[in-house]
Amino acid sequence: MEDLYNIKLPVFEGPMDLLLHLIKENKLDIYDIPISFITGQYLKYIDIMKDLDLEVAGDFLVMASTLIHIKSKMLLPVDETSEEQQMEDPRLELVQRLLEYQAYKDAASILKEREDETLKVFVREPLDEEEEESEQEPYLFDVNIFDLLGAFKKILDTVPPEVRTITRETLTVKDRMSAIVEMIENIDSLRFEEVFRENISRFQVIVTFLALLELLRLGLVRAYQEKEFGLIWIINPSRQGLEEEARNPA
Repeated sequence: MEDLYNIKLPVFEGPMDLLLHLIKENKLDIYDIPISFITGQYLKYIDIMKDLDLEVAGDFLVMASTLIHIKSKMLLPVDETSEEQQMEDPRLELVQRLLEYQAYKDAASILKEREDETLKVFVREPLDEEEEESEQEPYLFDVNIFDLLGAFKKILDTVPPEVRTITRETLTVKDRMSAIVEMIENIDSLRFEEVFRENISRFQVIVTFLALLELLRLGLVRAYQEKEFGLIWIINPSRQGLEEEARNPA
């Protein structure tokens, strides 16, 4: 990778979040994790993060080693003379850690929802049916880094092999940031895939994704999805602000 787009972006979610994301995305049984499959999927995400020059924390690499170790233990032949070895599942400790972590996340999510509901409490005049229909909007969920990486991987998989070299003068992250801002400047939102509609090479797709991540980090755009693992939308926050002012004039 050229120094052209070597920027550092923090990955706030940890390895447990990534494992839970993969289990949910692939509809796996958390009590019976196909360790070989999940290890392969996990390592693919690590490779993507390294390709993008994201900061891959040591915890991610430790988890990768743990998964590989569990996988190797499960490949060993079972010693039929040892009752203890027969009963011990190498995945058991990992499953317990995932269940505990999920319980903490669920509790935190419930508290966050209660806080959000409290902040939304205000008094307003009742709307007639026509006004109520015009104000109905789809409920959107926040997107985490792994949702974005998964969507990015699908885009990257459709890109044809490189056919030409893109020079330093041809493409920069700053250029793509400006292009994305211009793309969404006069609209409320667009689909994640539309951000990449003009990209014709792997290099361009990667630079565009880095530009999008930087815009998200700066708060110049926001990302939401219709439902868990659903379509991802890139939202123009400045347009949202204008809508709120129009609806609630001082």
